[in-house]
Amino acid sequence: MSLLLDTPVVLWWLTDDSTLPAEIKERLDHEPDAYVSPATMREVAIKQSIGKLAKPADLAERIRDSGFRHLNITAEHCIVAGRLPLIHRDPFDRMLIAPKPR
Repeated sequence: MSLLLDTPVVLWWLTDDSTLPAEIKERLDHEPDAYVSPATMREVAIKQSIGKLAKPADLAERIRDSGFRHLNITAEHCIVAGRLPLIHRDPFDRMLIAPKPR
């Protein structure tokens, strides 16, 4: 089964945060089909640049290099994200749910 990871889960995994349940951490440590969206790296970089997310400064790069698979985002995905119902107001979440892992 493919997993698409939301930003908090990726951050908890990278920082070994106890907020992430042990069984989820264990699964992510061994899951070959876990995806991270470039939107997550963008969200982290933006939040760090405006002071809403703590250091380390290379957090976006650590996500990129985490070993998780990268979800490709295309122009079509951007169109889909823009047309999602307005119940999805967070632009990062909209970008996460537009493409599907293949």
